[in-house]
Amino acid sequence: MNKLIYLDYAATTPVDPRVADKLVQHLTMDGIFANPASRSHMYGWQAEAAVESARKQVADLLNADTREIVWTSGATESNNLAIKGAVEARQDRGKHIITSLSEHKAVIDCFEYLESKGFSVTWLKPDSNGVVSSENVLSAIREDTIFISLMHVNNETGAINDVYKIASIAKARDIIFHIDAAQSTGKLLIDTKVLEADLISSCAHKIYGPKGIGTLYVRRKADFTLPAQIHGGGHERGMRSGTLATHQIVAMGEALSIAQESMSVEQAEISKLKRLFLDCLGEGVDFKINGDVNQSISGILNLSFPGKDGQILLSALPGLAISSGSACTSATMSPSHVLASMGLSDEAALGSLRFSFGRFTSEEEVRTAAETLRVVLIKMA
Repeated sequence: MNKLIYLDYAATTPVDPRVADKLVQHLTMDGIFANPASRSHMYGWQAEAAVESARKQVADLLNADTREIVWTSGATESNNLAIKGAVEARQDRGKHIITSLSEHKAVIDCFEYLESKGFSVTWLKPDSNGVVSSENVLSAIREDTIFISLMHVNNETGAINDVYKIASIAKARDIIFHIDAAQSTGKLLIDTKVLEADLISSCAHKIYGPKGIGTLYVRRKADFTLPAQIHGGGHERGMRSGTLATHQIVAMGEALSIAQESMSVEQAEISKLKRLFLDCLGEGVDFKINGDVNQSISGILNLSFPGKDGQILLSALPGLAISSGSACTSATMSPSHVLASMGLSDEAALGSLRFSFGRFTSEEEVRTAAETLRVVLIKMA
């Protein structure tokens, strides 16, 4: 059996071998394996030191203070902690909250939950390129607006929102601003000394680290206290209880340290791969790019194929590991809510595929994948 060409980096990335080496050094008796909260012996001290070293690696990437980094089990938990916690902290000031129709389900489901609890939600619609404009955000703000949550990079189209400008709008009006940065951490510059966001969610498995570990940046100068959503011991300064997973934490720190060192060069190389894919797909094949290539992250490309069904296309491409949308919603047969929010018809959304490229994608794989898709589309024409 020929090896699949993996072009689903937006769903998850393989762990970098350098990161895997760090991870396994923190599992067994001859490594650093202990509970970081065990402060009565050397094993625990070593684990605590490893956790704090990794916390600094994350903080350095974000240009943040180590005390602003809270460990979680991933971006989904970070989003839940940020959204539910912040709204709980500010509910005495108002009941209006803002997000967009194109967010990840981890955000949308939180807002739907809060809506069921009596909060008023404004669901912003992105433009035809999938971007939520700062003007759109500004026009939605009311006197009773207490919270805004928007993603930095869309997981299906790669569209980039101007979170720096949106953060300044929220800051000027004393509104808590949360960013879901799962797809942008380690790929785009996130400088918390300039970016005036209060809360930023990140995870390791989108940037060559392991699954099951993430962080929430919580600005220290913010004038609110984030209530815990998980109770049981008061870990992480009372914001997130639970025994810290030393091995995963150390691995995430290593992954983000590598990303910080290689970010600009790596993203430029991945951008070339995306352009190469489009060039190799070439003329004479009917497809449409969902979004603006010039306002999207380097590794994500979403294409629709008029008159074609995405699931049938997938089945005709058994050598390619790609997706028809977010991995978190791929079990459903309904059209992508992201593409629908951009104005695509159900038919166009169902005829779309996402190709995502990464650190271990080769030019040869890109050429082969594009030619394979091209042949299939010509046969199906």
